[in-house]
Amino acid sequence: MKKTLKGLIAVTASVISTGAMASNMENPLYMPMEGEFYTKTGAAIMYKKTDHTAALVAKNADGKDEFPVWRFTEDLGYGITDRLDIHGRFGYTKDGDIDRKGMHRGRLGLAFRALTEDDPFVLDLYADAYLSGAMPMKGTVKPYGSSFGFDYANYSNGRWGVITGTKFGKRWADFTLAGHVEYLQTFGNHNNKIKIEHPTLKLFGFPDEISVDLKSTSEWTAGIDAFYQIDMDWSCGFGFEFVEHADNGIKSIHTQLPNKTVGPMTTADVVKTLLAETKDMNDGWDEYILKANLAYQMSDAIQWTLFGEYTFDDSHAQSQNGTDAKIELGVRLNARF
Repeated sequence: MKKTLKGLIAVTASVISTGAMASNMENPLYMPMEGEFYTKTGAAIMYKKTDHTAALVAKNADGKDEFPVWRFTEDLGYGITDRLDIHGRFGYTKDGDIDRKGMHRGRLGLAFRALTEDDPFVLDLYADAYLSGAMPMKGTVKPYGSSFGFDYANYSNGRWGVITGTKFGKRWADFTLAGHVEYLQTFGNHNNKIKIEHPTLKLFGFPDEISVDLKSTSEWTAGIDAFYQIDMDWSCGFGFEFVEHADNGIKSIHTQLPNKTVGPMTTADVVKTLLAETKDMNDGWDEYILKANLAYQMSDAIQWTLFGEYTFDDSHAQSQNGTDAKIELGVRLNARF
């Protein structure tokens, strides 16, 4: 009788633990149940030390400390069925040291659970609209050395796009292991506002602001996440993610320009030189992100999470986004209704 009772208690505890893990909003395989709405609101502070790319050296901005960089995120979703959800992910960054601020993330889409817990592993398929085109890319062309330089004012690239991806993994009693791979295709356009503060360009009739036709790009992201349910209230997670950021490129000047002649050169000659330098801007970078979090379940519906990230990267010569170090620490409030 005692053995039977102990066995029943063990089974019950295992079922409760597995249920808590499955409904934990920090679990990488979490998906809302039918009719369930969730929100994950984060606030973080970041420290950056810029690296030594040619673009940053030309601006005398290499090896500089940037702190504090404020980061805010909002993830939300709704369970249409137990296997289909609609979700959105948004983020805002403000870096006062370089006067750059704006939305750094925006996506809205659907996820379908093709394989469930009853199968050998869980498999999700998802497709999102990439929303960077909702706001124009903004910046300023300035002289740096003997060439053209660019100061970004926000974090949007001004392009719309499509993200397709898959998430896969398996849950055991208290442990979850998951991976994800996704592909981003953006569509080139002229959704940008570029201020002209370069005297040579002004001399050849460039107006105070222009727009350019940017090329389309493609990027890959892949990662792995581990999650452990410590007890009914506490859980922790660790992860690694690779993010590819493609080189930008200018196809043409969208704004109509006058054809002025100054000495032996015309505006058309200047445009030709400018496009030759920027058709492949060589400004991409690859990020390698280490992640960790510790979460506390306050109630069935409310969860607090402390999270941190350390990023190291490999930047192309004209990138202004590369860093020697990037450290982020923040808190996240998760809730479901």
